[in-house]
Amino acid sequence: MEILRKFKIPGRSKSPIFAFTVTAGLALTAVTGSAAAVSIFRDSPSNKIATAVEGVVRSSRAIYSITLTVADYKYTLRRLPADSDEYLQRLIEVHSRSAKRILKLCESNKGFYVKAGQFVATLKLVPKEYSLALSSLQDKAVPCKFQEIKQVLTSNLGQNLTEIFLSFDEEPIAAASIAQVHHAVLKNHQEVAVKVQYPGLKQNMKLDTMIMSFLSKSVAKIFPEYRFDWLVYEFVKSISQELDFIQEANNSERIAKNFKHNKMITIPTVFWDFTTTQVLTMQFCKGFKVDDVESLRSTNVSPEKVAKVLVEVFAEMIFVHGFIHGDPHPGNILVSPEGQNGFSLVLLDHGNCKTLDEAFRRDFCRLWEALILLDSKKIQELGKQFGVGKYAKFFPVIFTGRTSESKSGLGKGMSIQERQKLKQELKLLRLEDVTTFMGSLPPDFLTVLRTDGLIRSITLKLGAPQRVRLLAYAKNAVYGLGYKPTSEPDFVEKSVISRSVMLMSYLRLRLILDLMELFQGMKKLKHTIYGFYGQLVGGITNSVKRITCSV
Repeated sequence: MEILRKFKIPGRSKSPIFAFTVTAGLALTAVTGSAAAVSIFRDSPSNKIATAVEGVVRSSRAIYSITLTVADYKYTLRRLPADSDEYLQRLIEVHSRSAKRILKLCESNKGFYVKAGQFVATLKLVPKEYSLALSSLQDKAVPCKFQEIKQVLTSNLGQNLTEIFLSFDEEPIAAASIAQVHHAVLKNHQEVAVKVQYPGLKQNMKLDTMIMSFLSKSVAKIFPEYRFDWLVYEFVKSISQELDFIQEANNSERIAKNFKHNKMITIPTVFWDFTTTQVLTMQFCKGFKVDDVESLRSTNVSPEKVAKVLVEVFAEMIFVHGFIHGDPHPGNILVSPEGQNGFSLVLLDHGNCKTLDEAFRRDFCRLWEALILLDSKKIQELGKQFGVGKYAKFFPVIFTGRTSESKSGLGKGMSIQERQKLKQELKLLRLEDVTTFMGSLPPDFLTVLRTDGLIRSITLKLGAPQRVRLLAYAKNAVYGLGYKPTSEPDFVEKSVISRSVMLMSYLRLRLILDLMELFQGMKKLKHTIYGFYGQLVGGITNSVKRITCSV
């Protein structure tokens, strides 16, 4: 939901404009003063001058772009009433211009700017102009020269490539902001995908994180009411984890273990003999992007069935396992036309995974049960536990697309009256309310919010009704409340009993839900019948009056 566009940027101060610009730009200026561009990864002394010059150029480019964006907001919106139609129209226009400006900055500076742009694009509460523009960065990474990649491979694996591989394709099959992937064949004829980290990233990250911290603290000092520490902290933590390929390999094996009984999921096998912190060698898996609808249909795979499996998998991660793949964009999820049901999902890139706090996982399960049943009292109680207080009333809108007073069925959105009421409520909120809300949420909540946003966008492209996602979340929320990891000898017997109990709980929830919707349907039918009856009686009465008058 595109909430920020509906929030006022107060006329009393221009600081919210600046603050929002920095929200979208802080992560993007993460590498100010450094040379993390893909083309400048050399650490030899002969390249220090070139690196310094490149750092100045990149820094100047970033400062210019952000300053111009701030000026654009200030000049465009000056003296306009925040609740006027002209203000909203101008705001959309400046959002669009600024998003294109930030996109150009990311494309020019490359490296961590691209990664930061991708991170901002997946945040649910930024204006759609930013998310649409920056989402194109998923395919914008420029590969590194193979000679530099080869040096990383030989220094990490300790051998010449010919001693390990029968063949190694020099052209990468994929390139991202921190690594690129090559197809190769091991000596035992096993096809593998070799993920190689660009050289010099860890050294550059030290300066990058220091600059990000400095920028966020500077904004907080100038504008204390607008704090974006959570955004910087989450991005830095995310990118730091992704630079350790040993951790990524461990994450991969953990997810594989969690889904070992699910034949619809494939996790590439890790080849530990050829894996280090900078090189990850794994099983090569064929497939096409999960949102490639044309390829799905050409192989007779139902896009809606793919969407159903996808949401079931990620719902189980969130509500049951409490261990989430944090970057499920289409490039990291492939559909293989192989599998017992005609296809299977291949999950790639496990660098950004998150273990949820157990107490949070259970509270989040309770929240979703309350969201499905529209239990306003329970939602408010859990909102206090999550630290957001009065803003908890927006949880139903953010996650299910309806208000807590909604009369619509699950997955059917809001009525016109509900939309009008919500619009009035949002007019009373300011940008600082959004920053307070986002800053108050636990880090785990932000992770789930981002993951849910990515999954929702994929299912939308696959044409699946929203109800598919909502029911999958509801089922796994109920399962999650009864889930207890155990290593006891009678685990299998207990897990069967436990899942039976959870299934009964879910069926009870579905029954309540269906009865609620049936009741709403009956009320609508009653109003329709009463309306028809009233028109019929009115028509007969008018006819009788006309006949009486004529007599």
